[in-house]
Amino acid sequence: MVGVDVGDEQAYTAWAAGCQQRLLRSALLLTGDLARAEDLVQEALVKVAVRWTRLRDGNPTAYARTVIHHDHVSWWRRHRRESPAPTRDRHDERPAHDTETERRMVVLTALARLTRAQRAVLVLRHFDDLSERETAEILGVSVGTVKSQNAAALARLRTGAPELLDLIGRIS
Repeated sequence: MVGVDVGDEQAYTAWAAGCQQRLLRSALLLTGDLARAEDLVQEALVKVAVRWTRLRDGNPTAYARTVIHHDHVSWWRRHRRESPAPTRDRHDERPAHDTETERRMVVLTALARLTRAQRAVLVLRHFDDLSERETAEILGVSVGTVKSQNAAALARLRTGAPELLDLIGRIS
């Protein structure tokens, strides 16, 4: 990082190493596409790096999640008429009986049945374990919207994706 002292650079590197996998998991659940998720995380990490001196004492992870969400929405709006095929990642080469792969496919298939807003709320609330307020701040919506989108998403999963409920237990 240009113009930043060594201590700041080390702090940023430690922060990025500590949260990169969680951000990637969230981005993958949000997009359903590993390549797109990796791009979103990389873009977010760069944006945090540029603003590190202002963000380091606050919550850079929340800022990165906000960037990922906003960049995904912007990308989706530009490409919404396209219907990209899911990409294959290195984990797709595992045998079909691999329970981790089966779980991932069930979760991604179930999340694909939700609207973009429902999916974003569900990922932030249940996979990232954020509060309703934190989710609302990241998405730029009210807490009431988070509550209603969460309820609608869970209802849709209960009726349209019972395999997910069988897999992870009762969602409430």
